[in-house]
Amino acid sequence: MPRFDRLEFDQPHEHDSEKLHQQADSQRDERHWLAQADEHRRRGLYENSLRYYSRALELDRSLIAGWVGQVQMLIFLGEYPEAELWARKALEMFRTQGDLMAGRAQALGRQGDLRQAQELCDAAIRQEGQSAYRWMVRGELQVARRDEIDRHCFDKAVQADPDWLVPLEIALLYLEHKYPSKGLLRAQQAVDKAPQSFYCWYVQGWCQQELGLDRQAERSLNRCLELSPKHVDASRRLAELGNQGWSLKRSLRKLFGRD
Repeated sequence: MPRFDRLEFDQPHEHDSEKLHQQADSQRDERHWLAQADEHRRRGLYENSLRYYSRALELDRSLIAGWVGQVQMLIFLGEYPEAELWARKALEMFRTQGDLMAGRAQALGRQGDLRQAQELCDAAIRQEGQSAYRWMVRGELQVARRDEIDRHCFDKAVQADPDWLVPLEIALLYLEHKYPSKGLLRAQQAVDKAPQSFYCWYVQGWCQQELGLDRQAERSLNRCLELSPKHVDASRRLAELGNQGWSLKRSLRKLFGRD
């Protein structure tokens, strides 16, 4: 069953404890679910965030933030056709909403349709108001085209919104397109703004690992684990770094006849 068939409808609960949770949830409004979506997004828990954006939309289908967030989370989860579908559905109701245009453009770009994506992104930029997300999508399309003006677009995004989530998600865009060196600069900006965010340290460590900066990556990932001891991905990356170090030492011992 496609993911979008499950976005707006709860499955029936089987246990009493789940029924209690359902009763409690029914007393919460759309602002609560948007706040939950944002909190989990900042922790890199995109599946949870998607679910909470969907819950907010169940209560108020006019929430632009819910539609845009839902599309963004689907993109983070690699569900590009579904993201494009939901952006298109939302644009049937909000035809000139710039962030929804940007979301559809990003989904199309991830699927390789750069021409239509660029047209939509240009239209999004022309819409009323300023938005970091529109500039982020424009920057990503320039990265995909190997155009050097991506930095200008991402700088505009950071200027439009000082939230640390902006440079962090720019770093993730660069990682998606295999540019960890550029991603590291943005991850460092996020760490500087939010040193208590374990996810910022994790993304910084990820960039450093991709660049072969093993010692720096270990420090970043260890800091992530200090802030979030059960972070599975940080532990996995640290284990990979440890295995790489062990393999290198063994290779050197063999090279010099010391094994």
